[in-house]
Amino acid sequence: MTNIANKQMICSVLMEAAKTDQDIVVLCSDSRGSASAAPFANAFPEQFVEVGIAEQDLVGISAGLARCGKRPFPMSPACFITARSYEQCKVDVAYSHTNVKLIGISGGVSYGALGMSHHSAQDIACMCSIPGMRVYLPSDCHQTKKLMEVLVKDTEPAYIRVGRNAVDEVYSEDNCPFVMDQATTLCEGSDAAIIACGEMVLPSYKAAQILKDKGISCTVLDMYCLKPLDTASIIKAASSAEVVVSVEEHSPFGGLGSMVAQVVGASCPRKCLTLSLPDAPVITGTSKEVFDYYGLTGEGIAAKVEEALK
Repeated sequence: MTNIANKQMICSVLMEAAKTDQDIVVLCSDSRGSASAAPFANAFPEQFVEVGIAEQDLVGISAGLARCGKRPFPMSPACFITARSYEQCKVDVAYSHTNVKLIGISGGVSYGALGMSHHSAQDIACMCSIPGMRVYLPSDCHQTKKLMEVLVKDTEPAYIRVGRNAVDEVYSEDNCPFVMDQATTLCEGSDAAIIACGEMVLPSYKAAQILKDKGISCTVLDMYCLKPLDTASIIKAASSAEVVVSVEEHSPFGGLGSMVAQVVGASCPRKCLTLSLPDAPVITGTSKEVFDYYGLTGEGIAAKVEEALK
């Protein structure tokens, strides 16, 4: 399969499901193009709602549709659906226990050149703190497909964050191990445990390969499920490692690193290192340029792990 954006895979899964389920509804906030949802809108016009630039209404309308028995999938930039619509996500979706799957597109620093107003570096923290809200950051199109095939059938609220551009494959169509709400182990080692989510999974795996050539063995976990967090896999990986390193496209506060440190500190104390975006507006540039600048690359992660082990 040619590398495609995770948002394109989401649209593909929803189109396939909509063929036999007329209750599936996709909603956009003037974002059908950036969400890659135009094919769905064209194929199923009666199951598509264009709300316009009104993200709070987007989530509120979705919750209302869910109360009427529909299965809504509102799609909007992650920075807006989690910030402008936070109260609606908290009250209309999670507290009211409506079957809404919030799709945050162009997450993290996907809108690199547009600056902090369009970045979503706080969404893991804010969405995970809402009782009743599940949070997922799939790492590639194959994992996105597996995740969405489960989410189109269940009835619980969830937030799914994906990036804007095509991402290199972590898995393949024929080899994508997936268990709902359970981290995927990419490799196992005894020196360091690297726990990553979203687009940081592949560079974390590359870091492990670089370190392997230097005689350092690493466990790498794809923690696509931020909530519910797979604490058992974290404890298992940390228990056999000297240092635990988390890697995320997020603020250093309240995200994967904070959650991993909390679990490790309580169950199997080890040195913990959080690799993330800084607590500051990030530089202007493409995602690759931003990742390169802050060392969120295979080489950068490997260097930090090696330094932590010293």
